[in-house]
Amino acid sequence: MAKVLIMMSGGVDSSVAAALLKEAGHEVTGVTLRLADAPPDSGRVGGCCSLGDVEDARCVARFLGIPHYSLNEKDLFQRTVLRNFAEEYRSGRTPNPCYRCNQWIKFDHVLRWGRELGFEAVATGHYARIEWVDGQPLLARGLDRNKDQTYFLASIRPEVLPRLLFPIGDLTKGRVRELAAKFGLITAEKEESQELCFAHDLDYRSALEPGAPGEIVDEEGNLLGVHEGIARYTIGQRKGIGLSGGPFYVIRLEPETGRVVVGGEEDLFAEEVEADELNAFRPLREGEILTAHPRYRHPGVPARVEGLGVNSIRVRFLSPERALTPGQALALYEGDRLIAGAVIRKVAEKRGAPVLV
Repeated sequence: MAKVLIMMSGGVDSSVAAALLKEAGHEVTGVTLRLADAPPDSGRVGGCCSLGDVEDARCVARFLGIPHYSLNEKDLFQRTVLRNFAEEYRSGRTPNPCYRCNQWIKFDHVLRWGRELGFEAVATGHYARIEWVDGQPLLARGLDRNKDQTYFLASIRPEVLPRLLFPIGDLTKGRVRELAAKFGLITAEKEESQELCFAHDLDYRSALEPGAPGEIVDEEGNLLGVHEGIARYTIGQRKGIGLSGGPFYVIRLEPETGRVVVGGEEDLFAEEVEADELNAFRPLREGEILTAHPRYRHPGVPARVEGLGVNSIRVRFLSPERALTPGQALALYEGDRLIAGAVIRKVAEKRGAPVLV
């Protein structure tokens, strides 16, 4: 049996993961991250990394009879995830803070901290699995496809996979709740958070500083209106643009001019993206066709690897894809196995919407 550090969010998933590890005979220790706190007057009682979550995780650990640490990493979170979040929006890109948190904090900082304390493995309550292929570990989708979280894990460095455990990856959400009730965990019926841990009213704009005002124009440059900062917009947005007539969709953001460019829905479709920060779990081949997910909850569509750089990739979708967005993570799969992750830098070759026949 191994000495395992389990990241406990205070939710039912990581609680059951901890219980399963303890039941299997591992020497288990829990750790909960303090990354952001809700303001006292926000009315928020839950959500990722809140004080209530820390207390729930501590109670579960006490009930299971395992040690528990609470790590205050708010400064690190501010310097990395929050800074990136703000900078990306100011640059006209739409970031994914959960992807970055996994990359810089949970599967980097916490792993190093655990190794320094002598832990042999680190576990989480993510719905994901690790499969070994030809002696190499690969991330694979969780059994519960509706809860699969491998998209957010596409930034994990391949070399750390052998040290990771995902105890609930082979379970459905329903089974996880059943096990929580069986174990007698206080989190068995706890609702899931639907918000960013640092945006306390379900609106990411609340976490951003006011931006510089600018123009809203069409593709010909005709002035249609004004805005209060490009950080308040994202590609594909229709509501809240502030224009009469339409419908109008945000099709491009221009940080260099401060303009928000709008158009019709047909202007949202494109066939190719260039992405940086390529993180491949196995060697990629130009010309191979993989299943691409350009955002979370995307059903996945075929896309061809058109070009590879040292840390970059160019991908062409086999049919025009809607609202491809710079700053979002691009996850590439082969069946259920996650093959690579990257961050979309540029969207090229705008094409009209596919014709339905």
